[in-house]
Amino acid sequence: MINFRYHVVSLTAVFLALAIGLVVGTAALNGPVADSLKERVNSLSKDNQQMRQAVNNLQREMELEEDFAAEMAQRFLPGTLTGKRVLVVGLPTGREHTEGVIKMLQTAGATVTGRLDVQDKFVSPDNNNALLELTATAAGPTGAPTANLPGNGHGVETSSALLANVLLDRTPVVAEADRKAVLASYANAGYVTSAEPVTGAAEAVVLVSGQPYVDKDADRKDESVVKMAEQFDRAGTIVVAGNGSAGNNVVAVVRGDPVLSQAISTVDNGNTVQGQLVAVMALVQQLNEKKAGHYGVGDNAASLVPKLPQ
Repeated sequence: MINFRYHVVSLTAVFLALAIGLVVGTAALNGPVADSLKERVNSLSKDNQQMRQAVNNLQREMELEEDFAAEMAQRFLPGTLTGKRVLVVGLPTGREHTEGVIKMLQTAGATVTGRLDVQDKFVSPDNNNALLELTATAAGPTGAPTANLPGNGHGVETSSALLANVLLDRTPVVAEADRKAVLASYANAGYVTSAEPVTGAAEAVVLVSGQPYVDKDADRKDESVVKMAEQFDRAGTIVVAGNGSAGNNVVAVVRGDPVLSQAISTVDNGNTVQGQLVAVMALVQQLNEKKAGHYGVGDNAASLVPKLPQ
């Protein structure tokens, strides 16, 4: 029969083995294993420092490239749009870049007739019927032309056509009171705001957009943005200054459409100073040469910048 003394001896042997294992293990770690771990940590620390420096260098290069583009704008743009009247339309996805486009237009000598900021509410599918009703009530009491408005039941397309009628050159000329009345109807309903009041009709539009939508209604919203661009193109000259050329954003759709790509110019890096400069250059090309082009760094871009006239 195993007695109590045997249990004590057995437990003592187990604890003694554990103690010896800890001592031996610690000694091993304090030798080659510890040295190896320390070397690895030092190496990772150096790699991290090098990567941080590389990021800082890239950020600095980007800042210098934007400074370069801003200086080139001062050299190439002045006088290129003197006497030209341009409307700037900012979409919710590109609004933060709208001011940069306006500054480039002003550098070129353009008269910016206004800045119209389209709200998310305007492209929401939930408001389709409300937009159709608003189009009828906004145009009804005014002399705004309505003969060319689409009759397909698409609220954004119909409203965009009416807005294009009053914001761009039309024959007969739209009275200033009628223009203000139509804009007030959409502004009061929360569909648009005018960061810079519209002072008259324009002959060209720069549409500032961004990445495609990603919510549950993304496809229908992206489609509505394209419809908007189409209606402004029907009424005048248009350049889309976007961000990227993938997915269903308006730049990608226009470039992939054999008809739209021949009429609407696109710039896929309008979120940068370089792209904002190119957007104005593309507008100059559109107005002077009656030629659409596609520029930037994304898919289906013909080149970084338009070719200078010979």
